[in-house]
Amino acid sequence: MKIKSLLVATCTLFLFASTAFAQSTSKYSNPNNWKWEKGTIVTQTPARSEGQKSVLNLSTPRLQTVRVAFVGLGMRGPGAVNRFTHIPGVQIVALCDYEANRAEACQKYLRAKGLPPADIYSGEKGYEELCKRSDIDLVYIATDWDHHFPVAKCAMENGKHAAVEVPSAMNLDECWQLVDLSEKTQKHCMILENCCYDYYELNALNMAQKGVFGEVLRAEGAYIHNLDDFWGHYWHNPSDSLSKKVGWRMAYNSKNRGDVYATHGLGPVAQCLDIHRGDRFSVLTAMDTKSVHGKEYMEKATGEPCNDYRNGDHTTTLMRTANGKVVEIQHNVMNPQPYNRLFKLTGTKGYATKYPQPKFALDSKQLQESGVSPKIDNLSSHGFLPDAEAKKLEEKYEHPIIKKYGEAGREMGHGGMDFMMDARLVYCLQNGLPLDMDVYDLAEWSCLAELGTLSMDNNCAAVAFPDFTRGQWNELKGYKHAYNTIDEAKIEAIAVAVTKAQNEQTERFKLWSLYDAVAKAPNSAAKAKAQKAFSIAKAKALKAVQNTIKKVAVSK
Repeated sequence: MKIKSLLVATCTLFLFASTAFAQSTSKYSNPNNWKWEKGTIVTQTPARSEGQKSVLNLSTPRLQTVRVAFVGLGMRGPGAVNRFTHIPGVQIVALCDYEANRAEACQKYLRAKGLPPADIYSGEKGYEELCKRSDIDLVYIATDWDHHFPVAKCAMENGKHAAVEVPSAMNLDECWQLVDLSEKTQKHCMILENCCYDYYELNALNMAQKGVFGEVLRAEGAYIHNLDDFWGHYWHNPSDSLSKKVGWRMAYNSKNRGDVYATHGLGPVAQCLDIHRGDRFSVLTAMDTKSVHGKEYMEKATGEPCNDYRNGDHTTTLMRTANGKVVEIQHNVMNPQPYNRLFKLTGTKGYATKYPQPKFALDSKQLQESGVSPKIDNLSSHGFLPDAEAKKLEEKYEHPIIKKYGEAGREMGHGGMDFMMDARLVYCLQNGLPLDMDVYDLAEWSCLAELGTLSMDNNCAAVAFPDFTRGQWNELKGYKHAYNTIDEAKIEAIAVAVTKAQNEQTERFKLWSLYDAVAKAPNSAAKAKAQKAFSIAKAKALKAVQNTIKKVAVSK
């Protein structure tokens, strides 16, 4: 055992020394920071510092205007900017990317909706200056994986809420730091897991919560998506020699073992199982295949031998919960398979599966109790429900979020789930409600990479799952979305007025004409003069917007 521990420690130190970028392993994989207990690896749980308190069900003061800044405007970021221009009550304050032209390109979405131009930040540390501003409430992070954590950390340290693309943290150390920061600052740190807003998965969640499937005992999720057509399009980070050649995502997979992209599959099923809201993951074990396709891709892309590709072509993780449920999560971005997130729920009275086609199976008694009378005699759970009956079931249990945002979501692309996710985020901030996903969800769904690596590097040993709530996982009873049942219409009216005021003042002060004049200025002196004129006009416009909002809030 001591020899094995020494070898693991040596490998771990090598990993830390060989790169400055995020890794799926951290100090928690160092043998000095974990121990064997009855054949199970147990990592350390850091003590909650004095002054920190739980953020379970965290609600923060209402925001009449959600002032947002976007960091990371490569593949996912521009779509987010576009979606936010369609959500009432939002002010887009700043746009930031490593490359200034990508941030600048996103101004087109604000221009199209008649909103004021945003301020532009760029460079490797541009986000740091952005986060220091006092007029930002939310930092929306869609960078490469290496920068999810540092930007989220910087945002919360500067008193901002953080919304972080997936995976939001790359290892246990980052998970624990974000948990601690959220608890210390009492700021939201939300994982932007859009698959939790998939139409089928939302409806299935509603059914599970209403007992349609009985007690859900087993669940499956996955991210199976051959990325051969995408590898070359990921950002080529000039600060990393390997990323510069093959793109950041392929470089990351080559350096890291484990399920590095677990959240699409894990998030929706975790909600169905009430994780840290009455149940918790207690233990996991992981296995992977050898690397074949990743190794081949690297050798072809670099022209050099690749003998140390870390990520297997296919990784499988099994988890058990405190209440005796089992979850299986798979990851494969290498092999030619149809896109598949699995999403399967096995209950005592029924079954749901999204792939390859959305289907349900219920025993006949449960079908009748659910209010859907089958037209076929002797229908049983030996087969899937006919399409007509399945449609009736989904219509009856259509989720309230779909009823509110579903139609608008479909018009925004990507199946509508991105828009519903963003709209719910803004809704909860405007209404002072707990967000749909908290920092504990973020940590639980993002930590599979390091836990799985720890398992596989130790002959697929069992690994105890950390309790990021530090013992409070059973205080809330059941996962729930929060709603304003008191004055929702008033808050929505104010949000509409906020956007209308921005439109009116942008036009009144001719902000886009003044903004364009800066770019067209023939020399530095003219540019400085044009910039001053634009800045003065924008300040006046935003002051007028605030005055309008105050009047509307009083009248409502």
